[in-house]
Amino acid sequence: MSEQTKVRPNITPSPDGPYLVKNLEKFANQNGPIETRSTLALCRCGGSANKPFCDGTHAKIGFSSAKLEGRVEDKLENYEGEQITIHDNRGICAHAGRCTDGLPSVFRLKQEPWIDPNTAGSEEIIAVIGKCPSGALSYSIDGVEHRDREGEPAIFVAPNGPYVVSGGPELLETPRGEGASTEHFTLCRCGGSKNKPFCDGTHWHIQFKDDKN
Repeated sequence: MSEQTKVRPNITPSPDGPYLVKNLEKFANQNGPIETRSTLALCRCGGSANKPFCDGTHAKIGFSSAKLEGRVEDKLENYEGEQITIHDNRGICAHAGRCTDGLPSVFRLKQEPWIDPNTAGSEEIIAVIGKCPSGALSYSIDGVEHRDREGEPAIFVAPNGPYVVSGGPELLETPRGEGASTEHFTLCRCGGSKNKPFCDGTHWHIQFKDDKN
């Protein structure tokens, strides 16, 4: 298919059912590319025996796609520094640890405020924010916000974790978090997130396992 005739992929989180993904060409896990077709039904209840694809288990276990009480507040916080302002929405964070592992002087566990934009150079901070899979982090320099990245539409099945979406597949019928990226985000596939369809890191706490992917 030529660049001119390519149709933008889209994702529809079906109520209490799978993600319906259309027109996706780049789909992969840690083992390499996964064959695609015009429409994919991807498991999000965590119970399919044919992960990452849906096998109907959601209906048998009574999976609910509703958001749950007790989820982290959907709120954008701004941390203004001398050279760079860091924007963060904890409500859509997948807790992948790219920030706290990559630059712990700036992204500080068990401290308040948890972000200090003055303890590293702007280039270092930008590089780490560029690794955030969920879109929870972005930054501004001279009043211009930088949130999205360039790349082809793709979904990566993170080992024992979420679907990592990048390149801007359209997420349909889904309200977005405050300041959230529409280009890259993470979708729950363990079934346990309180902020469905977005990942909130619950897969870590429930020790979700998917040995095949």
